[in-house]
Amino acid sequence: MSFKHITSRDNPIFKFYKKLSENARERRTEGKTLLDGVHLIEAYMAAFGEPEVLIIPEGKSSVEATRLIQSLEHIATVMLPTLMFAEITPVATSTGILALVNMPKLGSPDAPGFALLLEDIQDPGNLGSMLRTAAAAGVEVVYLSEACTDAWSPKALRGGQGAQFVLPIVERADLVTVLNHFQGNSYATTMQGESLYQQNLSAPTAFVIGNEGAGLKHKTIAAATKSMSVPMQANSVESLNAAAATAICLFERVRQLAIK
Repeated sequence: MSFKHITSRDNPIFKFYKKLSENARERRTEGKTLLDGVHLIEAYMAAFGEPEVLIIPEGKSSVEATRLIQSLEHIATVMLPTLMFAEITPVATSTGILALVNMPKLGSPDAPGFALLLEDIQDPGNLGSMLRTAAAAGVEVVYLSEACTDAWSPKALRGGQGAQFVLPIVERADLVTVLNHFQGNSYATTMQGESLYQQNLSAPTAFVIGNEGAGLKHKTIAAATKSMSVPMQANSVESLNAAAATAICLFERVRQLAIK
């Protein structure tokens, strides 16, 4: 095992990790990202094998992180001062372990029966939560518009909790083109339109969810089979959180298929 103890922010290795933690273009160019936490690293290992490098802070890590570090003692390891480690971890209180990994590439199906299209989602935690829900609901592929936040940022990965390792994700997709070629029914979620619960979702289905504040673009709505809304009981509530709306839509299809 190689071991490096880095104490300077001018060190090129630390600068590289910091760029990966902050910059989507750097992640795409290098094909690498950082995973934070024991659960996420173990989920990656279960699907793709061992990480390239472990990154740990000076001082104590959690009991779970210490066990994982010991089990991977043959992996190259970099130790950072606590404050420098905090600069590249996406959470305020880390378990005390990061891993440098290659971003996996999962092939997407040619004719998916269950798809999720996300337009201009900006919050990485929201995106991660939506991907996690999609994986749990059995979605076959997720398409992200060009202006969506990066699915492989540390915060999105943290929110996804392993969803990115099992769910094909097509980034920087032209959603109108995807909708025009989708072989099934596509539903644009809006504040108007028929109720979700009036739809027959047994055919191949794609849901289209828009930006947290602005919703869907008019051209995207027009390309979908129909506009659809999630009914709300309280008139005082303007709209649902995008992640909540996603969960309701996806699992309504799961419910309908289960009772057939």
